Amino acid sequence: MTPPSLFQLSMLWRRGFAIWFLAAVLLGPSLEVSAISIEVWYGPEDRPLEHLVRMYDRAQRYIFVAVYGLTSPLTVKALVEAKRRGVDVRIVTDRERLADAKQRTALSALREAGIPIKINRHDSLMHLKQAVIDDEINTNGSMNQTTSGNRYNDERLDIIRDHAIAVKAREKFLLLWNDHERFREWK
Repeated sequence: MTPPSLFQLSMLWRRGFAIWFLAAVLLGPSLEVSAISIEVWYGPEDRPLEHLVRMYDRAQRYIFVAVYGLTSPLTVKALVEAKRRGVDVRIVTDRERLADAKQRTALSALREAGIPIKINRHDSLMHLKQAVIDDEINTNGSMNQTTSGNRYNDERLDIIRDHAIAVKAREKFLLLWNDHERFREWK
């Protein structure tokens, strides 16, 4: 038996696609099709924090941030402006990181703007570097929201545009936010 030609393979693929498409049409909503978009930005060359701040500037409903380091004036400014636009902004960060004067200064400015901040009761365990925006965007990677994370460090920031993934990330953030044994309000 001889192997199929490229033409024969393409015809088989087309038939397979036609069958899949027909099944999708007939099965309707029970067949989930996702349109995930992922952008990957590397630091320092791509200045990843600047891409994240642009997401903050477009937020309409909420921005939930869980991060170890948050000292960047770019971040503080964007989050304060979002809060002024009526966006629900919340921060969860690490208690140990409060030993850094820049972190305390940034968090104080955010709190002064009316942004609630929670810190963990267990030092050095906040490894999430995530932002969730409007049930549509979830970011993650290695980057803390610091000037060094944007301009000097070798970092990665993934911006994932997918409703289902963003909803799952929001739910995780809210689990942390509502866990009064592990997290407390920072005053």
